[in-house]
Amino acid sequence: MDIINQPISLVGPTPADLQSTLQLEKLLRDAGQYESSNELAAREHVVRELQGVLDRWVKRLTAQRGYPDGMVDQATALLLPFGSYRLGVHGRGSDIDALVVGPSYIDRDHDFFDVLGGVLAETEAVTELQAVPRAYVPVIKMKFRGVPVDLLYASVCLPVVPKDLDLRDRSVLRGMDLATVRSLNGVRVADEIMRLVPDAGAFRTTLRCVKHWAKARGVYSNVMGFVGGVGWAILVARVCQLYPNAAPSMLLPRFFKIFSQWKWPNPVLLGGIEHDDDGQLALRLPVWDPRRNPRDRTHLMPVITPAYPCMNSCYNVSHATLRIITEQLEIGRVTSQEVAESGGARGWEALFQPFHFFKAYKSYLQVDVKVAGGGEADLREWKGWVESRLRQLVIRVEMATAGMLLCHPNPQAYAAKPDDRHCTATFFVGLSKQQQKQTQVQFDLRATTDEFKQEVYMYEFWRPGMELEVKHARRKDLPSYVMDHILLPAAGQLKRKRAQDDPSPSSSSASGHSESSSSSRDVKRAAAADRTGASPESKRQSCPASILPSASEDREMSDNR
Repeated sequence: MDIINQPISLVGPTPADLQSTLQLEKLLRDAGQYESSNELAAREHVVRELQGVLDRWVKRLTAQRGYPDGMVDQATALLLPFGSYRLGVHGRGSDIDALVVGPSYIDRDHDFFDVLGGVLAETEAVTELQAVPRAYVPVIKMKFRGVPVDLLYASVCLPVVPKDLDLRDRSVLRGMDLATVRSLNGVRVADEIMRLVPDAGAFRTTLRCVKHWAKARGVYSNVMGFVGGVGWAILVARVCQLYPNAAPSMLLPRFFKIFSQWKWPNPVLLGGIEHDDDGQLALRLPVWDPRRNPRDRTHLMPVITPAYPCMNSCYNVSHATLRIITEQLEIGRVTSQEVAESGGARGWEALFQPFHFFKAYKSYLQVDVKVAGGGEADLREWKGWVESRLRQLVIRVEMATAGMLLCHPNPQAYAAKPDDRHCTATFFVGLSKQQQKQTQVQFDLRATTDEFKQEVYMYEFWRPGMELEVKHARRKDLPSYVMDHILLPAAGQLKRKRAQDDPSPSSSSASGHSESSSSSRDVKRAAAADRTGASPESKRQSCPASILPSASEDREMSDNR
């Protein structure tokens, strides 16, 4: 497991490489991967305003507990952004992940979630407030002046938190529970990544590219079992270490080449694995290390955080999602190599083409998350819980069918328009049959999905009205609110193409009736394209199996009709 710290190549960019990097940066800007100066100023204003709320909260608690006036005056909480914001790769609409560091006498369970949560609930700038105290990393979610914010909390063993507190010093971890260590490590990991990359600018541009690609290809979601922001950052940082003088246009093809061929579960590490069992601190925190911990040997995709205690940032990856990630990396390898070899003749746009999930499969598991008689806040809470468990459904289905039925979870949720009875959000899992299995096998997953539903309904904060339905759906029977999402962009593309093909004056003077008819034809053409136009990369053997009874059926169904 020792890391070979020697780079593979020290070669720098040619003028053509630098020109290609400029093309990449322009593409990222056009795609909204950079904020404008006004957007950045608004985000910074949110951070400053939120810092003011936190300072008032800490001072009030300090005074209530009878501390001297001098200590009240000094009392403060640090607000430290991490994630994409701290790495410098945030774009338009990015959320703010931030750590609140408070003094020793302010705890997480009561002071942070109850007291601060109450303060935020009464703050006019705050909407969509949701506390998740039992999460793996406890968090308060909200929108502050429209900007999504995730707040974590860590209490340090100090009566006053200095504004220049160095979180890289391991002594700050003394006396912390594991939830607090995990909260604190968001900042520590981001800082350590930036310390370990040889060229911060090249790293940031390449990471922006990889994140943009991963979201377009549907493999960006830690909670769904894919790779999250930290995981992608570590993978990009490793490539930067191996090619320290390379420009982003050189790093991107090498990124896909290396990780499309990576022999998992060999770990990706930016530094050595360190323990702290002895010495002055003797923290003895659990560290990812399969040499010591047999459970760590079961991890499928170890991408290890560089700050003590190191952890696997891709712990949630399953056999199904690793297969999909590897497939997409291979497609990325081929595409980026073609772009690089073309000398710019083929644009980088080809790399970032979206994966057409609803063209790739004919059969799906449709997971409807419903709240009866509730509102948007209840739906957000219930949907978040179901989303966190969906990877278990994928694992259960593939195990129940001995791997003959392959699952592809879609990280995106689709929301139906609320009505008087329900608020609904829907997740989909694409289903396909192993290509080498030629026999017509029938699958009955009712017992599997019932077990999954029972597990989900064990939610600690479940309330009457929180409902879950899992059923089989064919592509042609997808809900209208999903079809609208798929068809409208395609219809728009057809209209633009026809306008380019037939720019005659008469076409622009058509009557309203004619425009309506052509629009209807566009949607029909788009529907036909969606039914028949699966791209070669995603063609799979459709699942001929009986999956689940639909709402109107209680019999076996075949997808080959």
